[in-house]
Amino acid sequence: MTPTESPYVLVLYYSHGGSTRNLARVIARGVEQVAGIEARLRTVPKVSTTIEATEPSIPDSGDMYCSADDLKHCAGLALGSPTRFGNMAAPIKYFLDGTASEWVSGDLIGKPAGVFTSTSSMHGGQESTLLSMMTPLLHHGMLIIGVPYSENALHTTRSGGTPYGPSHVAMHSAAHASQNASVNTPTNTTTLTDEEQTLALHFGKRLATFALALANTGATR
Repeated sequence: MTPTESPYVLVLYYSHGGSTRNLARVIARGVEQVAGIEARLRTVPKVSTTIEATEPSIPDSGDMYCSADDLKHCAGLALGSPTRFGNMAAPIKYFLDGTASEWVSGDLIGKPAGVFTSTSSMHGGQESTLLSMMTPLLHHGMLIIGVPYSENALHTTRSGGTPYGPSHVAMHSAAHASQNASVNTPTNTTTLTDEEQTLALHFGKRLATFALALANTGATR
């Protein structure tokens, strides 16, 4: 943060179908339950395989794109991405690949960070995605914050939620609209379950608490 602004946790995400965005917003609510620190929601543009294709510098709707200053001055970082074959999505990877100057300057050293994700199926690579997102943050010298098992919802969830970070499973079972109502078919939904919301909220509060404590003591770097 700069000397003239309040400390904030940067909640940075890419979302294609809306699930990761919903997680980001619940995490941001958790951050803002901690007095003295704010949440700053930011996203990143899509990456196109067509060289001529470009995204507007300001999104048509939703959260603003993340700037270098947003990242440099944050007191903490929550990084979110949907899963792509067990790894983070290309737009998040592309953004991180462009943070060499922050790495050289050590802007993120000693700041707390955590990760979150969404998949379309229960075994869609959530944990490997979360672990892959931690790697560049560790290279930046950030302190990784997860979800401890003291959170009861981590024991009871039948959808998303991992010790590596909050998550959402978009594929749920719903009654098939047919003559046989006992047949269940999967359906995609961006709506978070109660456990997913609880874990995301507590994660935001936990991350904000660490970020504020470190910012107030000047213990980074």
